[in-house]
Amino acid sequence: MIRNPPRVVVRRDAGIWALQAALDRRGLGPVAGVDEAGRGACAGPLVVASCVLKPKDAARFEGLTDSKLLTAAARDRMYDVVLARALDYAVIVVPAAEVDAIGVHVANIEGMRRAVARLGDHPGYVLTDGFRVPGLTAPSMPVLKGDRVAACVAAASVLAKVTRDRIMSGLHEELPVYGFDVHKGYCTAVHTSALEEHGPSAEHRWSYANVASAAIRHGLEPPHRVARSVAAIGVVQNGAPPVAGAAGLATRRGADSMITRAEA
Repeated sequence: MIRNPPRVVVRRDAGIWALQAALDRRGLGPVAGVDEAGRGACAGPLVVASCVLKPKDAARFEGLTDSKLLTAAARDRMYDVVLARALDYAVIVVPAAEVDAIGVHVANIEGMRRAVARLGDHPGYVLTDGFRVPGLTAPSMPVLKGDRVAACVAAASVLAKVTRDRIMSGLHEELPVYGFDVHKGYCTAVHTSALEEHGPSAEHRWSYANVASAAIRHGLEPPHRVARSVAAIGVVQNGAPPVAGAAGLATRRGADSMITRAEA
């Protein structure tokens, strides 16, 4: 039976450790945090991490917060601290081909399930960043901006972000024309320009409309299966809606044609 967290006093002076501490005090530990990196990118893998921190270990994690708010140097330092101090952690890498096959949201949910399942010790409770994750093997609760208010979620975000950034830097060595070492696969102006000039690579997410559109212009077909049901009308990037108009219609028609060929 799924247990909701009991009503307990969350001490404000505990800061980012307050929620975990409240659950631990009621015997619901160990508490695992789960977060992802790369959901909004149009190239590279989705990386999901889970992490369990020691209760009352806050002094060793000074500056721990959402990985996106840290500098690269601070993230690397915190990454090393998490690896050294965490009670348990797991990191799951979901390749771009799998994201294209099942869709980014499904891939994210499945990655979170895998990350929890691969922990060495079964958690007593799981905190997820932002939305509910069905099918977890432990009671769970979504936390709005969890990587800023729950230490274990913030630690998971650091693990996921640093792992993914290092993967993208490695891909830059193989595919230097795209500048993955700078934008890490997100839809910046530099990345868009490279897509328009060179077309997408096998490391791009061909279910995303901007990638599909660039492929059509270059006469390229997907190197892996792209499920029709997850073909994107627009790129999920910072909440930006797809561009409407004739160009958008052309992209949809071209993407449908390309995806049909991929499924055949």
